Amino acid sequence: MAITEVDTIWANGRLVGWADAKVHVLTHALHYGTSMFEGIRVYDTPDGPAAFRLTDHIGRMADSARIYSLDLPYSAGEMIEACKQVVRANALSSAYLRPIALVGYGSIGVVPASGTPIDVYIAAFPWGAYLGDEARAKGVDVCVSSWNRLAPNTTPTGAKAGGNYLSSYLISREAKSRGYAEGIGLDVDGRLSEGAGENLFLVKDGRLITPPAASSILQGITRDSVIKLARREGIEVIEQPLPREMLYLCDEAFFTGTAAEITPIRSVDDKPTRAAGAGPLTRLVQDRFFGLFDGSTKDDWGWLEPVADRSTDAQEVRHDRAVAV
Repeated sequence: MAITEVDTIWANGRLVGWADAKVHVLTHALHYGTSMFEGIRVYDTPDGPAAFRLTDHIGRMADSARIYSLDLPYSAGEMIEACKQVVRANALSSAYLRPIALVGYGSIGVVPASGTPIDVYIAAFPWGAYLGDEARAKGVDVCVSSWNRLAPNTTPTGAKAGGNYLSSYLISREAKSRGYAEGIGLDVDGRLSEGAGENLFLVKDGRLITPPAASSILQGITRDSVIKLARREGIEVIEQPLPREMLYLCDEAFFTGTAAEITPIRSVDDKPTRAAGAGPLTRLVQDRFFGLFDGSTKDDWGWLEPVADRSTDAQEVRHDRAVAV
């Protein structure tokens, strides 16, 4: 999807013009994929713009950096406020937030030299349905990719790191070249893992089944939200390894993710699911999820974090940046 440009981006503690948020061609992350990022949606709720699980997303970003022994130069609180600030600065009532921390300019070796800066940028811009405007209602046609997801103890899939997404690129590009909306990757053992940028749920006999963390998935925040919402409704949720053929035998299937939200799967490898789109359980989960943003679903977990500054206009985050070791 094309990016809709707005006025400003948050860059290393201050707001800069959209076109001025630049990095050097020898930035370490451009060569080695050493970046950690998140995707966060801001919804236009009856109480004003609210970021969905913003604190959890920023916490996962810090965890991703920890896996790679990188120290983010801003605290979680500073990052959370910066995300809200850039939404307010661009007068957005709904938005997609993209915070990214990257190993910057100053070292060309695979392991960055001590003192190489960690740069942090946060963009906020309007963004619609990731898999198409009709996907939420009608579902999408997908295929199993010939490319497997990352093997255990190689590149950690528990980190949302830039380098990981070359795997996603291969899976999604292959699927789109074959006329499908998205691809599904298998893990190294040939079991179901996830989509190129989405977690996977199957419905069988009234139960929700999803691959576990050990199946080389990124443990998505939307995935976790669906599990909690479903269990509150009394729906049994099972996390277990799944063979490929379960895609062809399930009653319903859907993707979850910040970008994809909750998107039904209509067919896999040209085989329609039994519901051939959004079945009753998928629709129930969709209703409860999207109901969080129009007030029809009670937010028992404090997931909706208001963007409005409730005291005074926010000040730019200014402090001496820590240096990554």
